[in-house]
Amino acid sequence: MRRLVLASILIGAGAASSAATDDFPYGNTHSFTVYRNGQQIGSHTLAFQGNRQQRAVATSIDFAVKALGLTVYRYSHRGNEVWKGSMLQSIDTKTDDNGKQFTMRARHDGNRLAVERKGPDTGFTTSVNDQGFQRNVAVVEALPPTVLPSTHWNLNQVKQSMLLNTQYGTPAKVQIADLGRETINTSSRSIEATHYRYSGDITLDQWFDDRGRWVKAAFKAFDGSEIEYILQE
Repeated sequence: MRRLVLASILIGAGAASSAATDDFPYGNTHSFTVYRNGQQIGSHTLAFQGNRQQRAVATSIDFAVKALGLTVYRYSHRGNEVWKGSMLQSIDTKTDDNGKQFTMRARHDGNRLAVERKGPDTGFTTSVNDQGFQRNVAVVEALPPTVLPSTHWNLNQVKQSMLLNTQYGTPAKVQIADLGRETINTSSRSIEATHYRYSGDITLDQWFDDRGRWVKAAFKAFDGSEIEYILQE
């Protein structure tokens, strides 16, 4: 009987250890309200499905900036990622940046990430938070298979020196500095998080909590306005 009890304890401990190994910090959805100079302009929502072996991540972003009651700027972005473990298998995005249309897709193909991108003519201004531009024709490029997309939620991106810009489909060289621990506010409480600063082709501040969740972002838009993401929980 003692042996049976001991075996049950060991099996239970093994299962608990396995569950901890497979632990994923996010629930089914993860949403932010987005502010421009303190005024609410939209939302950024992530939806997660699957498990450690294969996971799908969907991104929805919608911004609308108004002046005198009129919408003067509108932004919409939709993205879908498929992951196998920690390896990106594919990503597809569509973006409407105030009337300018962008599409990109990337596929894991053996020893490379095959990226296809398409955008408008070069006569537009890029945000300081982005880089790159394309002609209104499809461009195909091969990147290293370990490149991660700039979809914010993945804590592993803070270890990278290159990210895949998921609006333009271009490689973005980045330097990411750990600025230490800070207390940040969500919609309902204060939490402790680690502050990271991105510089280079992407300029952005992001915070991740102790569970590895993305919990805040801040950056300057192309017009110099301050954009802030507040986690809804």
